[in-house]
Amino acid sequence: MTASALAKRVHPIAGGLALLTMLAFWTSTVAVELVGSRDDIVTVKHAIMWGLILLVPAIAATGGTGFVRAGRSKNVRILAKKRRMQVVAPVGILVLVPCVLYLGTTASASGLGTYFHEVQAVELVAGAVNITLMSLNVRDGLRLTRRRVPTFRRDLA
Repeated sequence: MTASALAKRVHPIAGGLALLTMLAFWTSTVAVELVGSRDDIVTVKHAIMWGLILLVPAIAATGGTGFVRAGRSKNVRILAKKRRMQVVAPVGILVLVPCVLYLGTTASASGLGTYFHEVQAVELVAGAVNITLMSLNVRDGLRLTRRRVPTFRRDLA
């Protein structure tokens, strides 16, 4: 199997997994903040921290396979996807991962950490930005790969 053929199979799976994982992290954070106890918040923050083991490789696979699939294309949608990923990657690496690690390591039954709520606010905003950008990439990816259904004309003789 060629790299291009492998990328064609892996890219949508890795991208979908990355997006769904980020959505699960974001919604579980909001839900537990709204209706959960302190112990629930601690549990969710620890789970999200361990969830990076799934998310980081999924995002890396998405980026790598997207790079292979895009090649040197000048397609407007592909160029838009590339520009969005130039925001998603640094936001994830420089903002989200440190936030997740801080929140996961400082949250405990005895307290949530000195800057817990401030860091969580940053995490939620950055997460919403990345979820939005990745959702737009999924939309454009689906538009790029949509197969056109042939139009058939009926002869009414």
